[in-house]
Amino acid sequence: MRNMIIRRATLVLPGEIRRSPLFLCDGRISGTRPPGNAWQLDLGNHLIFPGLINAHDHLHLNSIPPLPHGGPFPNSYAWSAAFHAHFCAPAVAAATAVAKELRHLQGGLKNLLCGATTVVHHDPWHASLDSPTFPVRVLRDLGWSHSLGLGANSPTQTAQYGPPVVESFRATPTGQPWIIHLAEGTDAIAASELSTLEALGCVAHNTVLVHGVGLTKADIDLVIERGGAVIWCPSSNLAILHRTLDPRRLFAAGRLALGSDSRLSGARDLLDELRVAAAHSDLTPRELLQLVTIDASRVLRAPLVGDLQVGQHADMLVLRDGGGDPYQQLLAAGRRELRAVIRNGEPVIADPDLAEWFAACGVATARVRLDGCDKLLALAHLDAIALEPGLERLA
Repeated sequence: MRNMIIRRATLVLPGEIRRSPLFLCDGRISGTRPPGNAWQLDLGNHLIFPGLINAHDHLHLNSIPPLPHGGPFPNSYAWSAAFHAHFCAPAVAAATAVAKELRHLQGGLKNLLCGATTVVHHDPWHASLDSPTFPVRVLRDLGWSHSLGLGANSPTQTAQYGPPVVESFRATPTGQPWIIHLAEGTDAIAASELSTLEALGCVAHNTVLVHGVGLTKADIDLVIERGGAVIWCPSSNLAILHRTLDPRRLFAAGRLALGSDSRLSGARDLLDELRVAAAHSDLTPRELLQLVTIDASRVLRAPLVGDLQVGQHADMLVLRDGGGDPYQQLLAAGRRELRAVIRNGEPVIADPDLAEWFAACGVATARVRLDGCDKLLALAHLDAIALEPGLERLA
C-alpha cells in the first residue's frame, strides 16, 4: 500500500470543518508527512467525511423480501411470528436458499456502497466475515444475545438467537459492549423489558440496547445513570410499530448510536436511515453525523474508527462540494452521489475519473453501474453483486 497525501479537500468532522492536508501511511491516518515519495491526490472542491459506522445490521438478511403488512404490530415478537409464515412465500424461499456466505457478502456490500465502512452484525459469527476481502469492517468480540422473548428464555429457542441472556452478559468482558434487542414495541411487554433485564443483573455500563421504543422516562434515566446506551433504528421502528423513540436525551448524554437494521424492516442503507432520523427528530445534520461516527465509536468501544484522528483507520467517504452546509450535503446524498468510498486508505468504489487512485494503490477494478451512475468497483467485491438491487456489472 502506497503512502499518500490528499491535498485541498475540506475535512468534515463531527466537531469541526477544516481544510488541511490529509496524510495516509500504511492504511492509517498519520500526523506527519509520509516518508519518501508519497503519492499525492488533489481533491480541491471535495468534502471528506469519516467512514460511517452502522451500529446495527443483520448482514445475511438484506436480500430477503420484507414482510408485506399494514401494521402496526404491538411488539417485535408479534412481527416475528407473522414473518415466520412469510418464509413459505416463493420469493422468500428462493432468497433464503442462497448460500449464507453470499448473503453476508451482499449485506457487507450494501453498507460499503453507502459509505458505511464499519458495521455491527447482530447474529452468530459467520466464517465469511473473517475474510480479508470482506467489504466492510465487522466489529467482533462483542457480547450479544437476541432478545428476552426469543432464544434461550423462550420456547422458540434456536441457534440463530445466540447465547442465553445472562450467560452471554456474564461472559462479555467489561471493556466490550453487550448488545441486545430490547423494548422493541409499544405495549406492556416492551415497557416491562428493562425492568426484567435489570432483575437479571444485565444493565451495566457496557449494556447496549437496540431499538428501545418502549423505554419509559425512568428507563432512560437508568440507562444513562448506568452508562449504558441505545442503538436507534427509526426506519425499522416506524415500519413495524409506527412509532420510534425521541432520541434527544440519549443523544445529549452521548449514549446513542444509529443503525439501519436489515432491509427486512429497515431502510435501504445508512444514508437513507440518516434521512429518516432527521425527519423524526430535532437532531441537526451535524448531530446526525456524530451518531454514525464518534458517538458510535464510543458506544461500541471501537476507538480506531469513526473519525480522522492520527492512528485511526483511513476510512472515508468523498463527496463533491456543492456549496452550502457540508453536513446537510451528506444528509442529502444518495450512494450514487458518493465520489469515492475508502477503506484502509484504498478506494473500494469510486467514480471512473478517479481511476488513477485505484492504480496508485494497486487495486484492480471492474466497471459497474450503481443506481444508473457508472462507477469503478474493486474486483474483490464482485461476488455478491447480483444480489444487490441497483448494482450491475458492465462489460
